[in-house]
Parts: sequence; C-alpha cells; structure tokens
Amino acid sequence: MTAEAQHVPDQTQDQGPSTEELVATIHRDGIVARKGAFSTEWADRLREDIEAAFSEARSRPDGAVGRGPNRYYVEIHPEQLRGFVDLVDHPWVRRVCEGVLGPDYEIVELGFDVPFAGAVNQPWHRDFPAPEETKRDGRLTSLAFNLTAVDTEEDMGPFEIALGTQFDDGTQFKHEMFPDKADYGRYEERAVRKYPQRGDVSARSALTIHRGTTNHSEKARPVLVLGVDAPGAGNAEHHDMAVTKRYWETLPERVKAHLHCPVVDELTPITQKHTIEGLVMGEA
Repeated sequence: MTAEAQHVPDQTQDQGPSTEELVATIHRDGIVARKGAFSTEWADRLREDIEAAFSEARSRPDGAVGRGPNRYYVEIHPEQLRGFVDLVDHPWVRRVCEGVLGPDYEIVELGFDVPFAGAVNQPWHRDFPAPEETKRDGRLTSLAFNLTAVDTEEDMGPFEIALGTQFDDGTQFKHEMFPDKADYGRYEERAVRKYPQRGDVSARSALTIHRGTTNHSEKARPVLVLGVDAPGAGNAEHHDMAVTKRYWETLPERVKAHLHCPVVDELTPITQKHTIEGLVMGEA
C-alpha cells in the first residue's frame, strides 16, 4: 500500500500575499486559498492515489466512514500519496502553518472526502467543538488544507463555507458542532461556494461553519484533507497516521520536524474510528 514520494524542487520564493496577509485573511474569513500551487499532472496523480486508496479501504470493514448518503471519508498514511512531501513542504503551506500555528506545528491527519452522485446537502457544521484557546483568546489551534483531485463544476456538489464564522459561539450547537436549523439564515447569508481546480490548495479553520452540497452530476468529487495542529492541540489522538522506517529515512529534515507520528516496520491499514455525528442523514 506504499506509494513512492516524488518530490519536486523547492520553491524558495512563493509568489503572492505576505504571511501576515494570509493569516489576516484566515482570521477574517476562516479560509484562504492559493491558485495553481501544483500542476494539473500532480493533481492527476493525486486522483490516482485517492482512487487506489478508496478501492483498498472499501474492500475491508470500517475502511471508509460515511459522511452522509453517497459521501465517504478515508484516512490514509503518507506513503499512500506520492505527492505527500510536495504538499507538506510547499512554501505556501509552510508559511500558512507557521503564521497561524507557530513554528512547531504538527502534521496530524491525511485523508480524503469523496462525494459521489446522489450525495445530498450536509447540515451546516464545524468539524469539532471549539477548543478553549479559541473561545477564550481567539487563537486558532488547527488548520485543514484541502486539495481537489478534479476540476470542480457547479453540479458536482461544491463545498460551501459561511465566511467569518470560525469564532461563532458554538456552546448552544448540538454537540457544539451543529447549529440549530432556525439559525441557518445567518450561514446562508455568509455562504460562498468554492470551485477549486486541479492544482489549487486552500487552508481553513475547521471551526468555520461549512457543508458539502448536493451532487447533481454523475461524477465523484474527491478532495484531499491535510490536518495540521499547533503544539498541544490534541487532534493527533483521533488519528492513526504512521510511516515506515524506510520511508522516514527518505524525508527531508524539515518535514520530519513536523511529523510526530509513529515510525513502524510495516503499515497497518487504518480503521476509521468514527463518523461525525449528524452527517450520516444529511438534511433528510
């Protein structure tokens, strides 16, 4: 189940807004993006690796977890993604991580969502309850990077995000994650649909209220998810990412510095631990 790393030369100067501007955008909107960070060929390899990992995961019990009708999530190991080092060592990704989470950020999750034909609107939600540091100090302690493996079209159930809601008080949400339907108007007013193309990457706070929308097409819309924590955020305990010793030895030192997962002799396929409460029924 191993895919060899195909590292591209380092881009020492990433064009675009400064780190300070990127951080300010995330704190204002809850999301920021970089168009064309990777080539379309790189994104096509990403799709191939996702399709292979999904096929393997679906061949065994609890290899994939439901996130609503015809919508799945699969967590994978870095070696299953040929472009893993390209992704985590990309200058834009590093700058966003350092700017929001600090220089000692930790890579804790790698996986992908796949909404197929027939996937329905998810309820508006955040991915987990807001941590105390965010509620008390307005400090974000984690980021989710997303990379589409296909060019997103209107009928493919695009991702929808309610800008600026990452600091909403969620104490009255169901499970501190799901706003009451009576409050949906606030999120619909702020909602923006995203249409990323192959090679684009975005970074968001998973606390920003969002949802997947109905996939009216006959196409799947696979999206890679990279989860990154500030030190002590604690999300690593919810994931089972690991690397083999052979793979670890090939990694650049600055990647190793942020990868605190177990180093093992042999990888064990990941069993998905849980679904996100409330998503399995969509809005039905």
